[in-house]
Amino acid sequence: MRSVARYSFAVLLGVALFAGPAWAVDPAVAVPSKADNGWIMVCAALVMFMSIPGLALFYGGMVRAKNMLSVLMQVFVTFALISVLWVVYGYSLAFTEGGGFYGSFDRIFLAGITPESPGSTFSKGVAIYELTFVAFQGAFACITAVLIVGAFAERARFSAVLLFMVLWFTFAYVPMAHMVWYWPGPDAYVDAAAGEAASATGGFLFQKGALDFAGGTVVHINAAMAGLVGALMIGKRIGFGRESMAPHSLTMTMIGASMLWIGWFGFNAGSALEATGAASLALVNTWAATACATMSWMLVEWTLKGKPSMLGAASGAVAGLVAITPAAGFVGVAGAIVIGLLAGVVCLWGVNGLKRMLGADDSLDVFGVHGVGGILGALLTGVFCDPSLGGSGVYDYVANAVGEYDMSAQLISQLWGVGTAIVWSGVVSLAAYQLVDKIVGLRVPEEEEREGLDITSHGESAYHY
Repeated sequence: MRSVARYSFAVLLGVALFAGPAWAVDPAVAVPSKADNGWIMVCAALVMFMSIPGLALFYGGMVRAKNMLSVLMQVFVTFALISVLWVVYGYSLAFTEGGGFYGSFDRIFLAGITPESPGSTFSKGVAIYELTFVAFQGAFACITAVLIVGAFAERARFSAVLLFMVLWFTFAYVPMAHMVWYWPGPDAYVDAAAGEAASATGGFLFQKGALDFAGGTVVHINAAMAGLVGALMIGKRIGFGRESMAPHSLTMTMIGASMLWIGWFGFNAGSALEATGAASLALVNTWAATACATMSWMLVEWTLKGKPSMLGAASGAVAGLVAITPAAGFVGVAGAIVIGLLAGVVCLWGVNGLKRMLGADDSLDVFGVHGVGGILGALLTGVFCDPSLGGSGVYDYVANAVGEYDMSAQLISQLWGVGTAIVWSGVVSLAAYQLVDKIVGLRVPEEEEREGLDITSHGESAYHY
């Protein structure tokens, strides 16, 4: 049986949302589809909705009332900051041909992209407009950076957060996106020789055969490692483990989690880049896996603690969303159910047992949910992608058919993706935090932290009594 590694140019249909139309295509060959383009425009808006207001409310409700506004500010302004950086240089470095780790500056300030510029999808001869893909990709870049905020909530200096985001986005997010998601597009695979040559221009992890439908490595593991390193370097909140730090508004958290769940359909189903059966599969898998994770987290917590909690149910939902993300368009519904059930249990351990083992005050459990869930989902993608288990298999664009599947080889490819994300983001984050600490300082003074960041950092309060 031929190994997946030998199919370096053979990508499962919809392999990763980011392996899209950064590559210019011949308008005479790939004709933009108004239907597909409209679908991805809607999905881009849904993903932006996940950040603001979705993640902002989910995170904001989990902190103490005196820090609610500070979390909202960090999420809102980080979203704006990354949006600007994405348009200026991020898109160009992530989704143009270059080396295995970065693209080029050919698309800086979106140079050369017109309203009529087409870009590839995952079907030969089919395209959407490249500007739509720019927005879709930008939404992912934004929410990835915003996820990090939850790990050091309630004690980080606002200026430090923004400076860190610039460094981390440039040296962690952009290269990881290029490594996993950049490829030359399906129309380049006209024969075996052309396919091999085209694949050689892809990102480092694409060439390793790593599968990631919508961001298990580039989004979740990447952000989780940045959050964990930040929590360790900034230190624990004053009174952590001795004073109550219960969420001030689980109502807000539930609303935010619900927005995330709905927005995630754009996140995952949009990753097919077309309104196809692959998008429908990703939508159903996202729905089912999230529901399963909600139930498994709640039931285990209920068994262990005697009562089911709203925070647990909401956290379980997010765990399911995270775990199914890399697998959404690759696995069958039965595989999605297994992934969801496991995610609820494993991520519950991640925010309890693993968190104690690591000794980090990861305020809103970024690593326990996004890191653990992302790793679980990325590895199980290699298992349940197998056609014999209901998966879609790996698509060979030269043969124009699904190729033979080698689970062992694919799991090795998945380990390459997971390991690279952990090491790359961990090292970049460590260096970035150290630099930021020297320039502006990572943490607010003790008296400001005790009073609350709403007033001391922003001169405003989320609530007036």
